[in-house]
Amino acid sequence: MNRTLANFLSVIGHPMLVLTYMLLILATVTPQQFGGTGIGDRRSILLLLSVFITSFLLPALAVLLMKPLGFITSLQMSDKQERIGPYIATGVFYLWLYKNLASVGQAPDLFQVCVLGATIGLFLAFFINIFTKISAHAVGMGGFATMILLALKRPEWAYYGLEIPCFGNVLQMSLLAVLAVVIVFAGLIGTARLALGAHVPADLYRGYVAGAAAVLLADMLL
Repeated sequence: MNRTLANFLSVIGHPMLVLTYMLLILATVTPQQFGGTGIGDRRSILLLLSVFITSFLLPALAVLLMKPLGFITSLQMSDKQERIGPYIATGVFYLWLYKNLASVGQAPDLFQVCVLGATIGLFLAFFINIFTKISAHAVGMGGFATMILLALKRPEWAYYGLEIPCFGNVLQMSLLAVLAVVIVFAGLIGTARLALGAHVPADLYRGYVAGAAAVLLADMLL
């Protein structure tokens, strides 16, 4: 895999985008669970913006500010010690997002599980990072696949599927097919991280397991 493709995959597979992707899928599959009529209605768009800003944009800005302030030497953060600050900053925003969603009842239980799982996964990665290196991208992908798996276990979600416009027709995709796509995507992201020299295979394995375990733990807690 060439570096250009690997960098592109690393960007679109960034772990802080996972909650936005998951919300897009769930709100498209069954918008009524979010109190809306479709992914394009006002309620769905506002929720999507809220999740994107809190789980990606604000943490990303916080990490960007750490470089001129001297907390990190590069945005790649190849040294595991440099990842401590970004993990803590991002964790604060994720806890804030979960608290807001849980308190106002703005999202169904499944998505609250996803947010709590992502938060647990983040702090689990922070803890593991103290002792050894772990791939945050793999944590995100492991969590993402497990979130889809949890949706498949719930009849109110598994019954539905995605409807994707394609060349004038509508392509029907079940959640099982979505899970298969996400698993392939997770493999591509892992391959990209290896191609860039950012991680070794053991870092990825730890990440996939940690991400899956975090979401399953969140499901047990809620």
